[in-house]
Amino acid sequence: MPGPRRRTVRDLRRNNRATVLSKLYFEGPLSRQELVPLTGLSSGSISNVVSELVAEGLVEEAGSVDSDGGRPRTLLRVAPGSGHLAGVDVGETRVRVELFDLSLKELARVEAPLPDGRYDAEGVVSLIADGLTRVIAEAGAAPASLIGVGIGVPGIVDASGAEGAVVHGQTIGWDAVPLEAMLRAQGELLAELPLFVDNGAKTLGRAEMWFGAGRGARNAVITLIGSGVGACVIADGVPYQGSSSSAGEWGHTVLQVGGRACRCGARGCLEAYVGAEALLERWRETGGSWSSPDEEGALAELLEDPSADGVLDETAEFLGAGIADLVNLFNPERIVVGGWAGLLLGPRLIEPVRRAAAAYALRHPFAQTTVELGRLGPDAVTVGAATLPLARFLEKGGTRREPIVSGAS
Repeated sequence: MPGPRRRTVRDLRRNNRATVLSKLYFEGPLSRQELVPLTGLSSGSISNVVSELVAEGLVEEAGSVDSDGGRPRTLLRVAPGSGHLAGVDVGETRVRVELFDLSLKELARVEAPLPDGRYDAEGVVSLIADGLTRVIAEAGAAPASLIGVGIGVPGIVDASGAEGAVVHGQTIGWDAVPLEAMLRAQGELLAELPLFVDNGAKTLGRAEMWFGAGRGARNAVITLIGSGVGACVIADGVPYQGSSSSAGEWGHTVLQVGGRACRCGARGCLEAYVGAEALLERWRETGGSWSSPDEEGALAELLEDPSADGVLDETAEFLGAGIADLVNLFNPERIVVGGWAGLLLGPRLIEPVRRAAAAYALRHPFAQTTVELGRLGPDAVTVGAATLPLARFLEKGGTRREPIVSGAS
């Protein structure tokens, strides 16, 4: 049996670069002097690493601060323009592609409706490839500056095989779709780029944990409520994947045995009661109607209709019961309600949801939990998708095109 891999000087150098880059990214701007205690590296190592990163254009000066009786200290930050990241949201009615700089400032976006509202895999792949080409051109970015592409999809992502990320999307009719292989066949750009595919609820969760309502929590659940329902479970600061990356399919936990039919083919799932598609159908059954051609507009009409109050109150109780299950199972310190429908419903439902969750959850763990609305808006899935290549970039000390095994991470 081979022994453990010995760390080389190259490994040490890359780890030092990764440590400095991560501190500057998440806690910067910082001076060289401040980096020493924050990283545990010597002042000599900091000087060498910073000199390298500045020479490569990855780190730049960001002003200065006065020091105690000495010369002003130069502040450093990760240079936003030193690379680009792409985030893709394969949503419920459209595909959104966004291009960001390293600070995750949006530079360009393209949105395209799903052909005939259907999740035809080849059509989705074409929309992603076309959208990526268009945002690069719109932003005037060089293709070589693109560090990687993150893609959020509905369904379970399995990246254990030789062909890369494969998507099992039961509710959208995707049965082992080899999404990564299909994307790489689209041309030279996608053939060479690092690609990262993950469930959309998990990419949303990463965004809220990095920049939004989950920031600072070590144990949290970030929920996505749209047409469907999902969740990202954060355990000790890390997204929990389960044995085959399917953890977080909260929308398909059973709320009522033999209950309403769900898109997954089962009955009584949480999604069949609180997902936007199901909520609108329940409203229709009580006599409700809408004129909007899309779910977002229809849900807005529901919220404006006083006759829908009963359906909304019932939805709050269902959602509160589902959140109570999360509290009892995972004991999180924070639960975040996100997704376009969750944010649209949130101002009306968040207080009754909290009351229902308190009624259904065990008292002690619920007393340690807060239930909050997401803060990043409808772009959270694309922002979170872009954090996938960004995280690998920081972890590798700024290495751009190192061969990568793609997939959920």
